[in-house]
Amino acid sequence: MVDLSTQYLGITLANPLIIAASPLSKDIDQALRCQDAGASAVVMSSLFEEKIEAENQQLARFFYQQAIGHGEADSFHPLSDTIKTYQEQYLERLQKLKSRLSVPVIASLNGISLSGWLDYGRALQEAGADALELNIYHVAADSNEDSLAVENRYLGIVQELKRHIRLPIALKLSSQFSSLIHFAKQLESAGAEGLVLFNRFYQSDIDLDTLQVVPKLELSTPAEALLRVRWTALLYGRVKTSLAVTGGFHQTSDILKALLAGADVVQLCSVLLQHGPDHVQTLLCELENWLTERDYTSIQQMKGSVSQQHAIDPTAYERANYVQVLDSYSCPAGVRR
Repeated sequence: MVDLSTQYLGITLANPLIIAASPLSKDIDQALRCQDAGASAVVMSSLFEEKIEAENQQLARFFYQQAIGHGEADSFHPLSDTIKTYQEQYLERLQKLKSRLSVPVIASLNGISLSGWLDYGRALQEAGADALELNIYHVAADSNEDSLAVENRYLGIVQELKRHIRLPIALKLSSQFSSLIHFAKQLESAGAEGLVLFNRFYQSDIDLDTLQVVPKLELSTPAEALLRVRWTALLYGRVKTSLAVTGGFHQTSDILKALLAGADVVQLCSVLLQHGPDHVQTLLCELENWLTERDYTSIQQMKGSVSQQHAIDPTAYERANYVQVLDSYSCPAGVRR
């Protein structure tokens, strides 16, 4: 029987398939279904500092400023301790997940200030999270901020958190850093135990009728997986951190490529939103069958075997691949050339 176990953030997992931050982890029953289908860990949807601050401002306005101009209203303050805030609801959900699930629960934090990262990181640790995924969703749109300042923001957050909390930390990265491998090594030195490749920057759209900029959410497609696979193959063996991939992993073939490139775990989201939590079991069965047919005895045996360091042609992950891809294209039959 194939040993599907893997190590992620210093935690031994039964297999490499874990649930990404998504609506699936917001619902206890859905999370239980994912676990029952074989998922080896759950990443919670993010706790957003912006939402906490917005709620605090709203509470201050309605609880403490309602008497301005209406002195008699001061006696009608509601009992605030009977109202659960967004943060309290999140921490309560984390505690419920921990009490109901037997697999590790990884909290996700999206902050906007250094003090926020620290305060809420501590709160998540105290609530029982097994690890912490930092979702630093930063779009570098300030023309006065250079690339070094952007990287230093990430490094400062990791360093500050590692000084004050004991949880293993994974950093969810963008693919848009100018020297990703060098930056990954800096994050490792700063104390990060894991890297998650990659954050999906959701694109804004323009409504041609109203000329308003509007949000647009689309689920991932398998075409997105190859970017994650390529950078995993380049990072494997160059950093000691755990490597997770997320975004575009819909088929067993996508998962296998990530593991061969060197990923420790594969985070699943869109495929389960489309097919349901029970689809984890299908993917696991197909993964185990593929390994068995090729006489692999464990995930560890095949992991990283097609990374850049171990590939038959290491240059295929770099510029040589660019030339080969362009030369490989041919027009479909029947198209005039």
